[in-house]
Amino acid sequence: MAGATPSCVFCAIATKSTSLLHSDDKVVAFQDINPSAFRHYLVVPVAHIPTVKDLQRKTDDYSLVSHMLEVGKTLLHRDAPQSHQYRFGFHQPPLNSVNHLHLHCLALPYSPRWRSIKYLSFGPLGFIEAEKFLEKIKPLPTGYCGCDL
Repeated sequence: MAGATPSCVFCAIATKSTSLLHSDDKVVAFQDINPSAFRHYLVVPVAHIPTVKDLQRKTDDYSLVSHMLEVGKTLLHRDAPQSHQYRFGFHQPPLNSVNHLHLHCLALPYSPRWRSIKYLSFGPLGFIEAEKFLEKIKPLPTGYCGCDL
């Protein structure tokens, strides 16, 4: 895999795992080994991207995160249709556990309940909802200068 980091556990899973829930040319998805909810999946890009801080307002980055979210939603709606609440998001540095971008896809309830603390937002720290992050990296319209006329 181009761009793989040999010491990265998620790069190894993306290239060698046989227990994937989803696999395509951009992302893979698998169950979290230490689940925090009724269903807890991770969607990771095949290419090694360390964290959300490495993504920018670029069409490719926006498209990747949108695809990750779509895969996560599809999997949870398939595997946990009875759940009435889902959460999708990223841990931001320094609170991320693995330095390979990964989307947490959670079908609630949390299990055990105290684990919900890991998924709270603390502004630029903590957990950022996927939809909120997409707004943050949404490409600006062509020709946009950011100035008020």
